[in-house]
Amino acid sequence: MMDSLLLILMLIAVLGVGSQWVAWKFRLPAIVVMSIAGLLAGPIFGLMNPEEAFGDLYRPFISIAVAIILFEGSLNLNFKEVKGLGKPVFRIVTWGAFLAWIFGSLTAHYVAGLSWAVAFVIGGIFIVTGPTVILPLLRQSKLKPTPAKILKWEGIVVDPFGALLAVFAFEFILFLLADGRDATALLFFLLASLFAVVLGVVFGKVTGWMFESGHIPEFLKSPAVFALVIACFIIADEVKHETGLLAVTAMGMTLANLGISSIRDMRHFKENISILLISTVFILLTSSLTMDTLMDVFQPAIIGYVLLMLFVVRPLSIFLSTVKSGLSLQEKTLVGWIAPRGIVALTVASYFATILADEGFAGASLVTPLTFALVFSTVIVHGFSIGWLAKKLNLSSEGNPGVLIVGSNRFTNALAKTMKELGIPAVVVDSSWDRLNGARKAGIQHNHCEILSEQTEYTMDFTPYDYLLTATEYDSYNALVCSTFLPEFGRKNVFRLPKQNHSGDHLVDIDHTIGGREVFTPTEGIEELKYKLKSGYVLRKTSLTERYLYEDYMRDREQETVLLFVLKQSKQIEFFTEDLETTATAGDTIVSLTPPSKEFNKIKEKLEEKRNGKS
Repeated sequence: MMDSLLLILMLIAVLGVGSQWVAWKFRLPAIVVMSIAGLLAGPIFGLMNPEEAFGDLYRPFISIAVAIILFEGSLNLNFKEVKGLGKPVFRIVTWGAFLAWIFGSLTAHYVAGLSWAVAFVIGGIFIVTGPTVILPLLRQSKLKPTPAKILKWEGIVVDPFGALLAVFAFEFILFLLADGRDATALLFFLLASLFAVVLGVVFGKVTGWMFESGHIPEFLKSPAVFALVIACFIIADEVKHETGLLAVTAMGMTLANLGISSIRDMRHFKENISILLISTVFILLTSSLTMDTLMDVFQPAIIGYVLLMLFVVRPLSIFLSTVKSGLSLQEKTLVGWIAPRGIVALTVASYFATILADEGFAGASLVTPLTFALVFSTVIVHGFSIGWLAKKLNLSSEGNPGVLIVGSNRFTNALAKTMKELGIPAVVVDSSWDRLNGARKAGIQHNHCEILSEQTEYTMDFTPYDYLLTATEYDSYNALVCSTFLPEFGRKNVFRLPKQNHSGDHLVDIDHTIGGREVFTPTEGIEELKYKLKSGYVLRKTSLTERYLYEDYMRDREQETVLLFVLKQSKQIEFFTEDLETTATAGDTIVSLTPPSKEFNKIKEKLEEKRNGKS
C-alpha cells in the first residue's frame, strides 16, 4: 500500500479522470468505470486506502465535494424547464419519495432483517439518486426531453431530502425511545431545516445582486461563487448536520431562476469542477472499502433486499405516485426503473452506520455493506440498461449523429435536404419566418427561434444533434453562436463558414480562439456558396468503393468543386476544414458542391447509355 499522500492524490486524480475518458472513448457509463477502478485500486489490489491516508480530512472533503456537486446540479433547475411537467415532477419528489421511504423501510426490516429504527433511517437514505449518478447517465444516454427532465429534477431535488429524512427518522426514533420523550431535539431539527432553506435563498439572492450590480469583477466571479457555496453549506451544516445539502440546493435553484446574465458562464465553470469532484469522490469512496464489506455484500438477505428495491420498491412508488399525471406508460416504466444511488447515499449511510452502532441499534453493522450493495448494483444495472431500455420504449434520441444548422438560406436548405436524404438528422434554425420559408417549402425540419435566446434552451431539444454549423450572412454572429455553444458540442464539433470579404458585416479578422472551425474552403463564404447554387452548381453524393477510392475521386473531381463533408460508414460526419486533414475509405460517402459542367457530362453519359441500351 502507498504511504505517500502525494502519490495517493496523484493516483486518485489519474484514476478518476482516466475513468471518465475510458467511459467517453468506449461509450460506457462513467460511474461504472469509476466504481470498478476504485475497487481495483482499493480493496482488491490494496494500492491505497484514502480514508486512512486522509485521516480527519476525509469526511469534510467528501462533504464539501458533494455540496459543490449538488449546487452545480441545482443551477440547472430553472422552473421554465418543467413547464408542462409540473405535476409528475411534483408528485415524484413528494409522494414518490414518501412511498419509496415507506416501502424501502419495510423491505429493510422484513427482508434484510434490520431493526425498525435502522430500517427507517436507511429507507430515508435510499430515496436519493442524485446528480453524481443521474447527470453522467443522462449525458451519455440521450433520452428524450420528458424523461430526462424528470430524472434530473428528481435526482437533484430529492438528494438533500433523503439525507434530511434519514436525520428526521433518527431524531424521531430517539424522541420516541428517550425517557420523558422530550421533543426539543425534533423541533430543533425542523427549525434548522427551515433555516437552511432561508439561508440558501438569501445567499442566492445576494450573490445574484452582487454579480448584476458589478460589485464583483468578472475575474473573481467563479472563485466568489465557489467560496460562497462552501460558506453556505458549512454554516447550515454547523447548525444541524446534513442540512447543508438543503441550503446549497436552495442557493443554486435561486440563482438559476433569477435570470442573471452570468449564470451560463457560472454553470460551465461549476460543471467542470463538478466532473472533477465526481471522479475524485467515487474513487475515494470505493477504494476506501474493505474486503470484509465486499464479502458481506453476498449475504442472501442483502441480495434479496437489493432485488426487491430494484424490481418492486422503485417501480411501485413511481407508478403509484404518477397516477393521472399525464405520463405515458413508457415514461413511467423508464423512470420507474432508473434510480442509481451514488455519493450522497454512501456518505450519509457511512455517517449513520457509526451513529447507529454507538446507540446500540440492532443491524447497524449491516448498513455499510447494504449501502454499497445497492449503490454498486444500481450503478451497474441502470448504467448499462438505460440506453437499451430507452430505445426499446422509444424514449431515446440516440441515432445517427445530427447537425444543427444556424441560418436559413439557399445553401443551408440544400445542405439540410441532402443530409435528410442520407439519413442524417438535420434542423435549420432561424429567427426569421421569411428566411425559413424556403426550408418549409423543401420539407426540411426547421425551428423558428433565436438560437442565443435563453428560451430556446427550454423549447428546443438539442439532444439529437452532435454538430453545429453556423451559416448566416453575418460573420460576427456566426462566431458568437459558435463560442456560446462550444461547451455543449465540444470544440471539434462546432463549425462556421469562412469570413466574407464583400458582404455581411465586413468583419476583417477573428481571433483563432473565438468561434468554431472554418469549413469547406477559405474563400467560400455564404454569399459565394449561394451564388454557386444559383449558377447551376448542385450538391452531389459520391459513394466510394474498393474499385473507386478516395484518391480516384480527388483526381477526377473538377478544380471548382467545393468539398463539404464525408459521411463515414459509422454514420459519423467529418467536415472538410483547412486545419484538419479529412480522408475517406471504401463505404464512405463524399458530399460536394459540384460545378454544372460535371453534372451536364453525367447527364450526357446517362443519355448515351440509354441510347446504346435501346439500340
